[in-house]
Amino acid sequence: MLTTSSTSSAEVDPMTMRRTMGRFATGVAVVTTRAAGVPHGMTVNSLTSVSLDPPLLLVCLTTGARSTDAVVEAGRFAVNILSARQEQLALRFARRGEDHFAGLEVTEGRHRVPVIPDAFAHLECDVERHLIAGDHVVVFGHVRSVCERDGEPLAFHGGRFADLADRANEPVHWFF
Repeated sequence: MLTTSSTSSAEVDPMTMRRTMGRFATGVAVVTTRAAGVPHGMTVNSLTSVSLDPPLLLVCLTTGARSTDAVVEAGRFAVNILSARQEQLALRFARRGEDHFAGLEVTEGRHRVPVIPDAFAHLECDVERHLIAGDHVVVFGHVRSVCERDGEPLAFHGGRFADLADRANEPVHWFF
């Protein structure tokens, strides 16, 4: 059943916004960086490609989080797109106030940022610019290096991790 209502933004409470946006399925990634020799990372699902030429992406990071401050300070970061087998890594990096890297073997990317082993893909970026938007910092990254692997991505929908069903359809090629 579809329910509609017309409200102004002042009437939309944070939990309604969260629940409604949770209906939009996303991938899951971990943003990592190294600042002052210390590795930092956080789980994100607000990530999008912005431009192909030059290659730009954006990621939204929680305002005031140590990892957010570290990304801005370091001026570079990696986006590690998680595979369907990496739900535990998503949970690990979603916990606040912990050493996310304790006991975790990571590699160093080509641009001196920590990279999560066996991620579905990772992109290494320089911070192009950042801006504060509400309770998040929107970071635009200039992609300098990419790595892809075969497999299936980890998805997030309705507040839960999900798998993408194989619909046995031919790939769709979009042309805009």
